[in-house]
Amino acid sequence: MSVETIVIWIAIGLVAGWLASLVVGGGYGVVGDIVLGIVGAFLGGLIFRALHLGTPFRGVASTIFVAFVGSAVLLLLMRLVRRTTARDR
Repeated sequence: MSVETIVIWIAIGLVAGWLASLVVGGGYGVVGDIVLGIVGAFLGGLIFRALHLGTPFRGVASTIFVAFVGSAVLLLLMRLVRRTTARDR
């Protein structure tokens, strides 16, 4: 894996995580948004493959879209888990 690939992953993760935190709420700062976006990209890829969905865009825009969807789902799941564990205490 080249340095260029890693930088692209970080940039896409930052954009997707930032967008998801704007839409869903609950941002975690720059580093948190990068991690959220990268993990969200994997989750979004799994979701889109499992549901046999295509993206309405091509290239980097489709990558950001899939990562955004995965990041938003991840944020919602994190919020649900946090709410559930807070009730259990």
